[in-house]
Amino acid sequence: MTVVSAAVLLFLVMDPLGNILFFLSALRHVPPERQPRIVLRELCIALAALLLFLFAGGHLLRLLGLSEPALGVAGGVILMLIALRMVFPSPESPLEEEVKEEPFIVPLAIPYVAGPSSLATVLLLMSREPDRWMDWVGAILLAWAACVPIMLACGPLRNLLGKRGLTAVERLMGLVLVTIAVQMLMTGVADFLAQHRA
Repeated sequence: MTVVSAAVLLFLVMDPLGNILFFLSALRHVPPERQPRIVLRELCIALAALLLFLFAGGHLLRLLGLSEPALGVAGGVILMLIALRMVFPSPESPLEEEVKEEPFIVPLAIPYVAGPSSLATVLLLMSREPDRWMDWVGAILLAWAACVPIMLACGPLRNLLGKRGLTAVERLMGLVLVTIAVQMLMTGVADFLAQHRA
């Protein structure tokens, strides 16, 4: 996987366009003039979490005795569940979380940006090719940098696209993520079978 393809994958998993309505909902009790600072702060926290998982993930896997195929399958399952909820939203279990005060870390940084699927993705990248850690850092920074202007402009984008437009984009992203999740599952199962045949 190239740096660009890894960055595109992380960008899709972070789903900034799909998160616009969630960000606006979480920030509705915050004064408009303070919202950009909060969004930037939460994005920086999310970036720190992604980088932490990138470098500490391998040690965590070894500590827990988890294999790379298990991580690939788990990441695929998590991503599949999230993607299906994006394509087929359920009123009984919405992705949106209720926030009654200024958000801090939860839910904007984690899990909206640095969610289970994005953390599992960076863990998977690093565990497969640890020698390319600089490439993976670059991919994270590229994906994060692409998310920043979108999240900072969530208000104008909501006005431009409208709720229906954002919903359509989110479902399209969900369809792409379903395909990625299936690939992660297939790769994890194939790696598991290859290990046991060897």
